[in-house]
Amino acid sequence: MKIFNAYNREIKGNRPVLDEIGVGTVRDRYSSYPSHGLTPERLASIFREADTGDVGRQAELFEEMEEKDAHLGSVLQTRKIAVTGLQWEIASASKDREDEAAAAFIKDALARIEDWDGALLHMLDAIGKGFSVSEIMWEVSDGRAWIKGLRWRHQKMFTFTPPPPPLAKGGMGGVADFPRLLTDSSPVYGEELTPNKFVVHSYSARSGVMPRAGVLRPCAYMYLFKNYSLKDWIIFNERFAMPARIGRFNASSTEADRKVLRNAVFNLGTDAAAVISDSTVIELLESRTKSPSADTYERLVSFCDSAMSKAVLGQTLTAEQTGGAYATAKVHQGVRQDILEADASALARTITMQVIRPLVGFNFGGGRKLPAFSFHREEAEDLGAVAQTYAALVRDAGFDGIPVSHIHKRFGIPFPEEGEETLKGGGK
Repeated sequence: MKIFNAYNREIKGNRPVLDEIGVGTVRDRYSSYPSHGLTPERLASIFREADTGDVGRQAELFEEMEEKDAHLGSVLQTRKIAVTGLQWEIASASKDREDEAAAAFIKDALARIEDWDGALLHMLDAIGKGFSVSEIMWEVSDGRAWIKGLRWRHQKMFTFTPPPPPLAKGGMGGVADFPRLLTDSSPVYGEELTPNKFVVHSYSARSGVMPRAGVLRPCAYMYLFKNYSLKDWIIFNERFAMPARIGRFNASSTEADRKVLRNAVFNLGTDAAAVISDSTVIELLESRTKSPSADTYERLVSFCDSAMSKAVLGQTLTAEQTGGAYATAKVHQGVRQDILEADASALARTITMQVIRPLVGFNFGGGRKLPAFSFHREEAEDLGAVAQTYAALVRDAGFDGIPVSHIHKRFGIPFPEEGEETLKGGGK
């Protein structure tokens, strides 16, 4: 029986590859730190490289952006954790005994994967960077193929530069459809990923190829402008947060006195103390300039933060709210729920096709219907509103058809033990 991978390519052989393939080379250990001295011209150059398939510098830049920008890192983490915090389940493809056995095996197999929550978080790295690759570490025991773990591979280890014809397959505008692993034997065009050995999760914030699909692309210019503003803001604070220092000496002062005075003037801002000759004087001049645009830097930083929040979360209220109407917050939470459902659906699809499919194929044979992996994505219910509705039904409408057992179940309230004191009406 033939077995196919997630891309409908036939797998030769019916056993998984146990060797580790995506081993980093010496060049992968070091970063070029493209954010250092970043300018609009350099950023445009990095994006042009990625648009041709060379995503190395873009991947390094995106990594630095998450590390250096606390706000950006926070909203990205918020979006990822919103998915990893959901409960998941495996449903059998049918009531057939073999399908139910396959579903039970998959549930056990996923539970055995080391740091499964971490693996999900690594897959969701695609939200920011467009794609994320994890290598499946297979093991065979008791006559079955199991997944020991999923090891995340840095995006700079891959390329979307297709090889010259006749090896090139598909692509848009000269860019490959799927990432290719860079190796010592193929450091430019890379090698096609071994079937059923890698999990490639992709995210499309917009139509186009994977290198341009992540939400960090539109955030990059906001990150650049924000850092420009922060630098100027720091310089502004250094210049205007303390008075100007002027040293005066008289004609009779010696060269040694003048040298001491010079050092004292330059170091007074940090030392806040100086020892000088009585023939020299240090004056502190408070700035008389009250600039009406002193908050310009702060406003620009806030604007950039808001723009990045919109790009990542689809809104700004949950990330930056300091107060506001309940109804407004509910609207923004609804938008967030839409994004959460889309992220969860996409990740569930990747897990089904690239994790569950090879597990079923290796252990039960190809061509079988797959168990369905899904996340529970129900929006949190406002129990306060539910309680008010029930109270209105009983108090105002005289409705007496609500079982007590239903109330206990709906609100998660345990039944009291015999003789246990309970709350009464009026809070007693």
